Amino acid sequence: MKKSTLLIAAALATPLALAACSGGKNELMAETSPDAPTTVAPPKPAAVTAPPEEVSTLPAGDYVLDPAHASLIFRVNHLGFSHYSAHFDKFDAHMQLDPSNPSSASLTATVDPGSLQLPSPPPGFVDDLKGPKFLNVKSFPKITFKSTKVETSGARQARVTGDLTLHGVTKPVTLDVTYNGGYPGMVADPHARIGFSAHGTFKRSDFGVDYGVPAPGTTMGVGDEVEVIIEAEFSGPELKTDTPSAG
Repeated sequence: MKKSTLLIAAALATPLALAACSGGKNELMAETSPDAPTTVAPPKPAAVTAPPEEVSTLPAGDYVLDPAHASLIFRVNHLGFSHYSAHFDKFDAHMQLDPSNPSSASLTATVDPGSLQLPSPPPGFVDDLKGPKFLNVKSFPKITFKSTKVETSGARQARVTGDLTLHGVTKPVTLDVTYNGGYPGMVADPHARIGFSAHGTFKRSDFGVDYGVPAPGTTMGVGDEVEVIIEAEFSGPELKTDTPSAG
């Protein structure tokens, strides 16, 4: 399974961020209400590992992002009150993969910052984010990522490091990636397919995007830390079938 996790090298495309929040309402009620019944949390499921044969059947070659089954989301802290979320509509990624030689895997990814999409933006807000104070789309019309190293960290997990170029600045960024599965092809879909989830963070000020960063000790502004979430599927080489000889 170590080799399978290399597939995640593809997750690298992207810039911005996401911050996850989790709630514990039931646990809080149990702690604060003396009349609340005692509950026992169910055991955590055992880690799932993919069958070894899954790796050996995956073909080596070019893998291309399937945009119909991919998403690129980012979130940033807003005034300490919420984690504002948005996404990019246009991005692409290409990966070279040889399951028998995981360390040779490589990935390149591009994002169109002009494809930024926001939920219910107030008038002029999208233009502000695409303007000189933030993404500066006119001067920097492309965001790129090139993988430089992949390190497995579990049966289906890996850390993928690459050079992110954002706002004209290039710096290393690492993503934690989970390999979700794959197959070498089938009758309905003759091409190999793989899928994964990725998550990472970086500081936007490191890339020269520091407008609105809160002063030290405050949350009045837009957070410096950007968290990214990626869900993606890749299509690979076509399944080869034995053709019966004539006669």
